[in-house]
Amino acid sequence: MTHLPLALACIWLGMVVAISIEAPLKFRAPGITLPLGLGIGRLVFRALNASEIVLAAATAVTFALAPRPRTATIMLVALAVTLAVQVAVIRPRLEARAAVIIAGGTPPKSSTHLVYIALEGVKVLVLVAFAVILL
Repeated sequence: MTHLPLALACIWLGMVVAISIEAPLKFRAPGITLPLGLGIGRLVFRALNASEIVLAAATAVTFALAPRPRTATIMLVALAVTLAVQVAVIRPRLEARAAVIIAGGTPPKSSTHLVYIALEGVKVLVLVAFAVILL
């Protein structure tokens, strides 16, 4: 049980990095239109975020079962807050923009996507630091 939080963090990190690499690449594939790529992205990020919620909850449970360093606990809270902002605030805005584009419209300019990307970067850095502390 002592290594379970580390394993969960590494799985979580791997998923975030893999999807972050995949996301822009799909638009370079032959035959992928912007609406099609956005439709795929919506499904992928819903699945990623659902998996992240499960991993965060499982990690929190392991923390409840055994004492952990205070710094790791603070980082887990930071990860949970970052994920909550992405899921509850940012992703609905991105989904609304994607729906407009998929329907053939042109949404107004927005920096929402850049905010999501920045939060992904923060999450990766915190997950790396979290794993190092758990080592």
